Amino acid sequence: MAQGSQYEILALECAKAIRDAFAEYNHEFRLVTQRAQRRFENRDWKGSQRDSVERIELYNLFVNRTVTEIKRRLGYLSRDKSLWKAIKQRYEPLLTDYIDSEFTKTFFNSITRRIFTTVGVDPEVEFVTLDHSPLPQTSSSIKSRIYHRNDEGLESLFDSLLEDFAFSIAYQDKARDIAFIVRQVTEYESVTLGAAIDKVEILDAVFYQITRAYLVGRVFCGETSSPLVIALKNTPEGIFADEVMMTISTVSVLFSYTRSYFQVDLATVSDAVVYLKSLLPHKTGGELFTVLGRAKQGKTDRFRNLLRHQENYNEQFIHAPGEKGLVMIVFTLPTHDIVIKVIRDKFAPPKSVSRSEVMARYKQVFEHDRAGRLVDAQEFQYLKFDRNRFEAALLEELTSEARDGILLEGDNIIFKHCYIERRLTPLNLFLQTADQKSAEKVVYDYGQAIRDLALSNIFPGDLLLKNFGVSVRGRVIFYDYDELCMVTDCNFRDLPQAGTDLEEMSSEAWFYVAENDIFPEQFIAFLGFKEDLYQLFMRWHKEILTAAYWRDLQAKHRLGEVLDVVPYHHYPF
Repeated sequence: MAQGSQYEILALECAKAIRDAFAEYNHEFRLVTQRAQRRFENRDWKGSQRDSVERIELYNLFVNRTVTEIKRRLGYLSRDKSLWKAIKQRYEPLLTDYIDSEFTKTFFNSITRRIFTTVGVDPEVEFVTLDHSPLPQTSSSIKSRIYHRNDEGLESLFDSLLEDFAFSIAYQDKARDIAFIVRQVTEYESVTLGAAIDKVEILDAVFYQITRAYLVGRVFCGETSSPLVIALKNTPEGIFADEVMMTISTVSVLFSYTRSYFQVDLATVSDAVVYLKSLLPHKTGGELFTVLGRAKQGKTDRFRNLLRHQENYNEQFIHAPGEKGLVMIVFTLPTHDIVIKVIRDKFAPPKSVSRSEVMARYKQVFEHDRAGRLVDAQEFQYLKFDRNRFEAALLEELTSEARDGILLEGDNIIFKHCYIERRLTPLNLFLQTADQKSAEKVVYDYGQAIRDLALSNIFPGDLLLKNFGVSVRGRVIFYDYDELCMVTDCNFRDLPQAGTDLEEMSSEAWFYVAENDIFPEQFIAFLGFKEDLYQLFMRWHKEILTAAYWRDLQAKHRLGEVLDVVPYHHYPF
């Protein structure tokens, strides 16, 4: 082991190297993000999608590169814990007054976990903090612009606002956009606030997501504030204001864990999260870090919340509500908002996918446009829990049917690989207890979820209601990825007409069916809707049950079109 001053110098050099590596990662992340405005102005949606994937991959790229460099620098000392304790001690002072210091610590943890293949958590070489939030304990300092209402009214205010947020592409009809925004805001004033708005605050940073740009801020009525998000869409005819969102509910859907990450250039991220939490107080910091593209910090915060919950509540993991999965064992804590999924060793018929194929599909979802309809599943390795924390029946199933994914070590159970997701109410269970209005809404939204996924080139594979969940906002989300595939990889066929009575009565297909053949006409037969809900589904979504609908989308996807998924639906009833 290195001794004395050499030891100190080596520890400090490594601490600085890790800090500098994070700074370089952050710089590259921002460079990719800064392309977003140009992509939006040029309507380069394919380029925007490529940027999203490139940005996601940056974190692991820099972690791997840093691990290699540190191992080269330390040689045989690379797994010396005494040295790493010294590196950690010298690392933290380098982050003084840095607003994103917790994210920088997460990067440090990624390095040590990779080097030591850490099981559970190791506070000797990791930063483990359960007693405070990763967010700064002060108000947000993110840059914004304030627009005061004057004698000329809201028209003048929003004229100035749109003028400040001009693009290289002109607005289609700026006066029309101003009138539209003012109409929406005035209605909100009269219906919700009952008083006049006196000022508007908008963040300097524009939020880009696939085909839209968003101006994000809030309106003030005295000391009371409400969210304000103006959605801008760019078409061949120019830019126009597509939607105005002013409720926590609608803005929450936009900043959902089911959507692709925003491209928004932020000098620091934590203060943006503080600001967004002031608009959406029910959102966790981890969820907001994730939707801003900082998935690793979101993942860290989610795990921290899980550990904190276990410290505060003496409860056991139990099977998650819903039908038993053929591919995954899914469990949860009774009062927590997540589920944990572990891949089974063997899959019962009719499942024919492999473990590697399942993992590939989860990775695909991580990198794909989730269209507001796919849960963001976060991948974890070597999580350690006390065996006593598991209900007996669950522990028995894990130890008998998921041995490839777990290790038993004394009183602990270690998950070599698992996924953590937000908990949703399975759609089939939701419909069993829902009132008529809620049932109609989710059945409509179920069809819309299938449409949104299809527009993003995703076919769920298995459309059974049990594979979809209902969020606390009443949105229908798909969460079972083991049969997920691209629309362009499927062969959508019309159901052949029977030629004889024997064929008509046959319980088996009397015609050849290839592995990727799909017959949309058969979808409805497996859903089990009650008659009134069946009629509602057919009224609004009948075309989903035709092969022509899917073949038309296939043709567009194959031509390279990026089809528009509207991130804010208005229910037609």
